[in-house]
Amino acid sequence: MFPFRQITRININRLPKSMTYYLNEDRADEDVTTKLTVPEDMVSKANIEAQSPLVFAGGEIINCIFEECQVELLVKDGDAINSGDIIANLEGNARYMLSRERVMLNLIQRLSGIATAARKYSDVTKPFGVDILDTRKTTPGLRRFEKYAVNVGGAKNHRFDLKSAILIKDNHIAAAGGIKNVVENIKNSKHSKLFTELEVDTKEQLIEALELGLRAFLLDNMSPELIKECVAIIRSQPNGENIFVEASGGVTYDTLADYAATGINAISVGALTHRIVSADIHMNFI
Repeated sequence: MFPFRQITRININRLPKSMTYYLNEDRADEDVTTKLTVPEDMVSKANIEAQSPLVFAGGEIINCIFEECQVELLVKDGDAINSGDIIANLEGNARYMLSRERVMLNLIQRLSGIATAARKYSDVTKPFGVDILDTRKTTPGLRRFEKYAVNVGGAKNHRFDLKSAILIKDNHIAAAGGIKNVVENIKNSKHSKLFTELEVDTKEQLIEALELGLRAFLLDNMSPELIKECVAIIRSQPNGENIFVEASGGVTYDTLADYAATGINAISVGALTHRIVSADIHMNFI
């Protein structure tokens, strides 16, 4: 029943190109401070340490950024770790490690922050059989990594991009002149077989869409009580148990359980990626 493709791994073949871009942005090979203060041939040891409890994500990033070092990863992506736990031990050229430290930390801190939030949210809804989903509210250039971190944390990915699925929103309906026009335009297109979901704000919109044969709904900015009413309408349809129902908008961590108890299949949470607090991780020379 779940309709969306999942980002379950970091593509290690594409990783070096991405890391080169990020390192070039920081001018890592032109680190004047490090070149002026650290001997060229100095070899050092360092560790990467969690400064607070977190769910870790980004092991392959550490390996890739420090490819010329000896890297000993002590945790796996998805591991819950405590403050003071060592994530990795490094040994290599001191200049090399210092010039790459910030880019590595920026990435693994963000991904681990996302994974930590995804685990926190998913733990609330899991007993209800409800999935937590991300959105397209991601950092430009980091979407694949951020959606991977969501998956590492135990939540799931919504559509990856605008080509992956059809999600009809209020502005599409307004621009096309109504739900019926939108549905007819899709049915008459070469993309008619693509997964199609409609965002609805009212019971009236939902009833109209059900009559037009739509089989997936995003119930937007509704109270748990109104969602229960909508779910009852949906499940009463022929084969209604197989209709995908998602809630979004106005859902906070404190209200997650209320929404999860309404009979929906999933809750999408934009805050997983666009309001995230990066995890507290340090790199220390020893």
